[in-house]
Amino acid sequence: MLIFVGVCGAAIGAAAYFALGFTPIEAGLLALAIALGGVMVEERKARRRAFRRLEQGVEEMGRLLATDAKAGQVLSQRVNALVDLELGSRLDVIEADMSVLGTVVRQVAEAVSDLETAQAASAPAAKDDRRPTGHSEARRVPTIALDEVKRALDEGRLIHHVRPILTLPQRKTHAFDMVPRLQIEGRQLVDPPQYMPIPTGEGTVVLRRIDRICAEEGIRIVRRARLNGDPVRLLIDISPASLGDKPALDQTLSLLAANRAINSDIVFALDYEDWTHLSRPESDGLASLVQQGVSVALRNATTLRLDFGGLAEKGVRYIEASAHAFLKSPATLTDFHSSDINDYIKRFGINLVITDLESESEILALLDDGIKLAQGPVMGEAGPLRPDLRDEGDDDLRRAVAR
Repeated sequence: MLIFVGVCGAAIGAAAYFALGFTPIEAGLLALAIALGGVMVEERKARRRAFRRLEQGVEEMGRLLATDAKAGQVLSQRVNALVDLELGSRLDVIEADMSVLGTVVRQVAEAVSDLETAQAASAPAAKDDRRPTGHSEARRVPTIALDEVKRALDEGRLIHHVRPILTLPQRKTHAFDMVPRLQIEGRQLVDPPQYMPIPTGEGTVVLRRIDRICAEEGIRIVRRARLNGDPVRLLIDISPASLGDKPALDQTLSLLAANRAINSDIVFALDYEDWTHLSRPESDGLASLVQQGVSVALRNATTLRLDFGGLAEKGVRYIEASAHAFLKSPATLTDFHSSDINDYIKRFGINLVITDLESESEILALLDDGIKLAQGPVMGEAGPLRPDLRDEGDDDLRRAVAR
């Protein structure tokens, strides 16, 4: 703006010199006077604008101070109200209520303890038919003769089916449970409880043979799935007889060492009753398997009052419990509320799987309790492998391995 005023003064001076006949000195003085006058006018306008902005800032500051004063007044009133409160009597009432509540909780705990003691003392000898039978119990009464089992193994008639373990509520496949079925005369398939031999004498040898065949086939299945780009996790049964026998254990360790890349997808499953009676050599054998990168699952758990930290250190990643016991009488399994036990176990990196589900209402009950993994007839029966996981061209090889 000052440059414009100077230009205007110079222009007027030049016009006076050329048009009005002013001398150069007169024209210069006229231009200087006009420029000074313009500068003074502009300086006054700028000062007025500065004063106006300053007044607006002072007014804004005044409003802010008034707001702060009101807030301080409100805060002062609340502080005064708090100071005037008589908290002594209220604290006495709260302490009395807490004392009564503590007494009630203690009485409830004593009553629950008495009930559990009474239940343990008068537990019925006959168990519910739906309660899953452990492998150790089922193997005591096989219905298929041992010679027929050996002959079926020689002929490669051990058929490997799988049963899915699904996530809730999405019902997506989380893992597969291998179910080795024996094909007897007439192409009839029988489940493990009907043919699995008793782990004594010759039956122990056959049992180790079945474990080896299942381990080899399970590794092949997991390897095929990994090569197809769709990895699966597979639970494979293994018996204490195989864990405690050095030649059988060395064969399994050799298989795992040759397939180390897929060992994280393999889970060796033991019956909970067998787990609790493992000898020192059997425990060491299982630990050597875990060192290869595989995991451990415990089937048919009769209690969830366990040292989950210790189980996690031993490689346990899955614990299976009966839906009947979990939903009908959860107090027989755990001291936790049924809606809290899954989250508690999950803290240790262990998955709780509820098995033997038979109805949609049981699934809804599990959803209410926050259970994430389940298995049972209502969610999927045991059946053949997916086509991409089958290998029908190696039957001769499978028979040779079985021998």
